[in-house]
Amino acid sequence: MTGGPDPVDWQGTALDCAACRFSGLLARRQCGPGWSCAFDRYAARIARFFMMNPDTADSCLDDPYSETRAHAARIANIFRLRPLLNDPDPGVRAVAAVRLPAAQSKAALDDPDREVRIALAWRMPFADLVPLLRDPDPFVRQVAARRADPGVLPILTRDPAPEIRKLVAERVAPRWLGPLMVDPDPAVRRAVAHRIDPARLGPLAEDSDLRVRHAVAERAGAALARRLLDDPEAPVRQAAADRLAEIGAAAPPAERNSDVDG
Repeated sequence: MTGGPDPVDWQGTALDCAACRFSGLLARRQCGPGWSCAFDRYAARIARFFMMNPDTADSCLDDPYSETRAHAARIANIFRLRPLLNDPDPGVRAVAAVRLPAAQSKAALDDPDREVRIALAWRMPFADLVPLLRDPDPFVRQVAARRADPGVLPILTRDPAPEIRKLVAERVAPRWLGPLMVDPDPAVRRAVAHRIDPARLGPLAEDSDLRVRHAVAERAGAALARRLLDDPEAPVRQAAADRLAEIGAAAPPAERNSDVDG
């Protein structure tokens, strides 16, 4: 199985299988130039080598090529990975952070590279995610918010990133949704309309955004749904009529005898 670029090392020098410390694997078809090699510059060949020869990974954790170190770290003995949290390459540090026990990975919470902190946000236990909810990078905060216990999400209701506030509106306990009802982003307000207690939907029925009012109409009580039959937008009026039919409430006589799209 060959393919890809010419087999050269990370500095572009031709590979010399005879001089390689793993040359004994060549005769056993456990490696080969152009398809499986720990020291090739091409990542797919490095990955294939360690998949076929996992027992060699520990000895490659200090290789000068970061791609080799990273692939080796994915399968090396976990007890050898702690020093890699200080590796000069963020990809290697991220692999170590994901594989190490959380008690050791916490040392990387302040890593200068977002790749490492994103990796931590995906794997840290819920109780250890709070520092990442205050991370300067919005994607790190977003991943942490997606996994964190909903009980800690109120600290993000004023996050500067609208996609994070929307995520909060989708996951936080309904009693914390009040401040998000007046959020500047309509997608956030729409998420609130989908989850807030229907008895509190009234202010959102006057929202300037069609999508928000439509979400309100889909969950409104009878009185509010009747009010929305007079909405200036046909989709909202139709949703209000559908809601009244769903809850078995009659529209006022004038609305019952008229076209809701009219």
